[in-house]
Amino acid sequence: MQTSLKIAVVGSGLVGSLLAIYLKKAGHTVHVYDRSPDIRKINFSGRSINLAMSNRGWKALDAVGVGDAVREIAIPMDKRAIHLVDKLNFQNYGQEGESIYSISRGTLNRKMIDLAENAGAEFHFEQKVWDVTLNDATLHIGESERGEWEERKFDMVFGADGAFSRIRHRMQRQSMFNYSQEFLNMGYKELNIPANPDGTHKLDKNSFHIWPRGEYMLIALPNLDGSFTCTLFMPFEGENSFESLTDRKMVENFFEKNFPDSIEVIPELANDFFKNPTSTLVTMKCFPWTFENKIALIGDACHAIVPFYGQGMNAGFEDITVLSEMIEKYQDDWKKIFSEYQISRKPNADAIAELSYRNFVEMSTKTADEKFLLQKKIEKVFSDKHPDKWIPLYSRVTFSDRPYAEALAIGDYQNGIMEEVLRMQNIENIWNTPEVENKILALLEKA
Repeated sequence: MQTSLKIAVVGSGLVGSLLAIYLKKAGHTVHVYDRSPDIRKINFSGRSINLAMSNRGWKALDAVGVGDAVREIAIPMDKRAIHLVDKLNFQNYGQEGESIYSISRGTLNRKMIDLAENAGAEFHFEQKVWDVTLNDATLHIGESERGEWEERKFDMVFGADGAFSRIRHRMQRQSMFNYSQEFLNMGYKELNIPANPDGTHKLDKNSFHIWPRGEYMLIALPNLDGSFTCTLFMPFEGENSFESLTDRKMVENFFEKNFPDSIEVIPELANDFFKNPTSTLVTMKCFPWTFENKIALIGDACHAIVPFYGQGMNAGFEDITVLSEMIEKYQDDWKKIFSEYQISRKPNADAIAELSYRNFVEMSTKTADEKFLLQKKIEKVFSDKHPDKWIPLYSRVTFSDRPYAEALAIGDYQNGIMEEVLRMQNIENIWNTPEVENKILALLEKA
């Protein structure tokens, strides 16, 4: 237990709620502020991508004893289901028994707030934080940005308020604060596959479903009620884009041509398409993440990433794991805790941002590419035989808690080896032979 402080967490999302549990268990008084209404009292739909919980997320949840409560609302997915225009392929994710877990963002957020309240955190909804005084951790709260503000003084403030964080906005006005944001030229829109009349799923419920089509793609993740949350990723402008689909008939024709097996299972396709918003995708980087022993950013507030590796939430939860390790190590020395936390996490946040961007290309294009599928088969056979010598990149990111930066570096090195292997004569027919195995072993020896 640390010396008890009065701490504000700005943002009642997934990271803010879990952080509140950790801080309560460390002995602090915790107040969580959010500008939105209590998510438990409103409908949450229209702009969500289901979450994919993996090892890093479970580690953070289990460390404070809430993992099992979350497992009750999660569905394991042990494979990708690749919907090509004329056939369906399956790709296992990891070793036998390894899965990622689909969870509705709204369902998980409600659960996390309940768990944080049960731990003793106090939530304040519809409280708009417009500014923070860095030197003395004072929040400025009011109805509007230009209206009257009320001051709330704390010992420390955490900004867990997302990619467009107000806490970071204040920190950006310091000198020597580095900041960048980059929007993809594509957006996303939520669609829905309802359950069968008997409540069962229309598609295999233990698969992450992908319709890869190059510059655009559709994905679907299962929900507990038998439905799937679908997400359509497309450019904003151009030939196959949100801009080009202007009426119901065009949307239906586009899906019939490009996602033919989805038409039957998305009965409200056109309605959902025009009712639900088109949302943006942004990568945001900044540094420093902390100010003295008073202010710290966490989660998307300091490293927002695109969703194509399913690691946004997992990376945010891992921030909390690392922060907790620093607390254990340095006790009440918050300056040291904050300094070591940001130094440890920044390279890994940058690495998962890069990996997430690259994974769009893998999901939208390579999963339908014969050469890529062959590479994955070779890697699987080799890693099964030599688990001490080869862990595939996806497994390093998803089924491990080794640093993201390490996964990126080793993944690049392994990809170089696989490029050489794929150039072997007649590789399509000899891929599962001692010759290929020995070639990989020789290339690993050479390194």
